[in-house]
Amino acid sequence: MKYILASKSPRRKEILETLGLPFEVVTADTDESCDEADPRALVEALALRKGLAVKDALLAAGRELSDTVIISSDTVVAIDGEILGKPRDEEDACRMLRLYSGRRHEVVSGICLIGTDRQGVSHEVTEVEFDALDEETIRHYVRLSQPYDKAGAYAIQGLASAYIKGIRGDYFNVVGLPVHRMNRLYFEIFGENLL
Repeated sequence: MKYILASKSPRRKEILETLGLPFEVVTADTDESCDEADPRALVEALALRKGLAVKDALLAAGRELSDTVIISSDTVVAIDGEILGKPRDEEDACRMLRLYSGRRHEVVSGICLIGTDRQGVSHEVTEVEFDALDEETIRHYVRLSQPYDKAGAYAIQGLASAYIKGIRGDYFNVVGLPVHRMNRLYFEIFGENLL
């Protein structure tokens, strides 16, 4: 079986490399706008949209996909009924970190697997708890970490780990690819484990 990661995310790429899964990265321009207010439904819809966009692009280019599985994902952070994606700028990143200060929030990732004649989509939710953060710490973190390409303005595997009190759920989900859910979904669709 061949695998395609339908994502530009260096973190998702790194996770698959760490797992030893042979794959190539193929991306397609995808409209990520969506009016969905439920974070679980939103990430599933966007993960599916990204995967189908790559499948369509590959088929249009004449690519044979009979022995290929496309892996796509989307991640958001949810707190107080608000869905947080990537911060627009420094102030938006600081605002997000203020929301997390001394509290728990959810990281929600959609995962989609698309084969030749079958596909499936699911999601994973991980709860993350931050220490209380003062304004100086927040500004320092944002200046050092440049969190503008990260959902929710932080990367658990980076500098933010110093402020994360604990997590409940799949660590890799917070990084950006829900490995456990992906493996379970693969089994549900294809009748065998991915890993």
